[in-house]
Amino acid sequence: MTTKTFGYIRVSSKDQNIDRQLNEMLKLGINERDIFIDKESGKNFDRPQYTALKQCLREGDLLYIKSIDRFGRNSKEIKKEWETITSEIKADIKVIEMPLLDTTQHKDTLGTFVSDLVLQVLSFVAEKEREDINRRQREGIESAKAKGKHLGRPKIEILIFCYTISVQGKLQGCCVIVILQLGHLKHQPLK
Repeated sequence: MTTKTFGYIRVSSKDQNIDRQLNEMLKLGINERDIFIDKESGKNFDRPQYTALKQCLREGDLLYIKSIDRFGRNSKEIKKEWETITSEIKADIKVIEMPLLDTTQHKDTLGTFVSDLVLQVLSFVAEKEREDINRRQREGIESAKAKGKHLGRPKIEILIFCYTISVQGKLQGCCVIVILQLGHLKHQPLK
């Protein structure tokens, strides 16, 4: 039976950089086509590349993850997915930044107990960190609003601005699209 080695990378948003995780996987000799990358929240496992990865995993395969919080940020789901991969699929997992989370090693009762304990603690920490991030973000927004700061797109005095732009455009014999371009606005149909 031929076994394969896979890598899984996750960042929380499209603008975050994957290089740190990708470089680590490539250093391990994992083929780039066997590295699955999601740019989505870790709140659950409904992620397209993770789903594809699980479909590729077979008994005896090895999955590398940089750190447990890159796997997910929901402790119950982390444990459930870990169990699915290691017990049902019978593939192994290595968490690069936590050598104790290496199912290729210590397959005896004590080793399994230690791995399970470490997984419990680290998945709890990952979930707690997600909750803290959300709380700090919410507090920051509330604080900014209390200070009267505007959040979101900058406000524009629409009537004056549109009137000025339309007058300029009409004087120049422009159509609506050109007038919008003069005002650095995008043409969007009304909903």
